[in-house]
Order: sequence, then C-alpha cells, then structure tokens
Amino acid sequence: MNVKQRAARRNKMEDRAAQYREELWSEVNEEDLWHRTEHGWVVSPRTMPLIINIIDAMTKEASAGYTFFCLWSRSLAEQVVEISTPLELATEAGFSGGRSVYTWRKRMKSLEELGFIKCSKGTHDYQFVLLLNPHRVIKKLKARIQKENPSLYAQILKRGMEMGSKDFLKDEKDEKDKKGTGAKKKGN
Repeated sequence: MNVKQRAARRNKMEDRAAQYREELWSEVNEEDLWHRTEHGWVVSPRTMPLIINIIDAMTKEASAGYTFFCLWSRSLAEQVVEISTPLELATEAGFSGGRSVYTWRKRMKSLEELGFIKCSKGTHDYQFVLLLNPHRVIKKLKARIQKENPSLYAQILKRGMEMGSKDFLKDEKDEKDKKGTGAKKKGN
C-alpha cells in the first residue's frame, strides 16, 4: 500500500469514526475529547496492550509491563527518555513506600535484560534510557514467548498483521534475502 492509499484509508476510517460519534454520542462536545494535536501526547503502537502483556508474562512475579509503558509515555524525539529522579518514575509506575525506587530499578533491569531498553548512567544507573522497537524485540524473543505463552505471540502477530505492521515478518524476509544474495555471490 503506497502513501496515497494509506492516507485515503486513514481518511475513510476517520470519517467512519466521526459518523459513529455523531450517531452514538452527539451530546458530547468537541472540547471534551482528547486530541493528539493538543497538550501532551505520545505516539504508541496499537499493539501496546499486548506488548505490556508479553512483558508481564516474561517478568512474572516482578511484572515490568507498566514500567515500560510509563517510559514510553515520557519518550520524546529519538525514543530517548531522560530520568532526573527515579522516585518520580517509580511513583508513576505504581510503586510506593520505602522500597519504591528499589522495586522500579528491578523492573528496569528486567526490561534491559529482555532487550526492550538500553540504559546509560548519569547521576544514577537509569538517567538516560533508549526505547527499542518492541515488535523487533518480541520477534527476537519469539522462541521463548512461544514456549512460555504461545497464545500471546499469536495474538500480537495477528494484531500486527491486522494493522499492517511488517515488523514481525521483516526479519524472516531479510534472512531469506541474505541467504539468496549469499548463494548468488558464491555461484559467481
């Protein structure tokens, strides 16, 4: 699908949503709705609920999905998050009390070990965080996810394909292309 076709599809979907809104909730004023062009906003993959579920399933007793979402909600350009005070992020992630920062750090370590984030020290261990493409990370963890919870991988693959995401198939296609290119080079 080219850019023009995607724009036409998006406009058609937006028109349909506007029709539903008018028909079902005509009493709701425009200013009562959230608009991505106003105030604070962040672009998020439509698969984010499934990404959170996968992270939680992989971190079991120390669920880190919501910690990842809190980081994502703070990301700006280049998917970089600067964390000046860990307590603030720990609180946003739902941790409280004397061990809140310790608990948050454990979740951050899990996210880093799984490959969802990369961290760089500043005044503390997690001052600078780079958020990696969660679809590509999940693709790398595919065997483990399928072994531990096969339905979750099937769900995110299905949802990704529904929304037109090529992230899950790209690696397989790239591998085939590399093998094909390598075979051609050897044959010459």
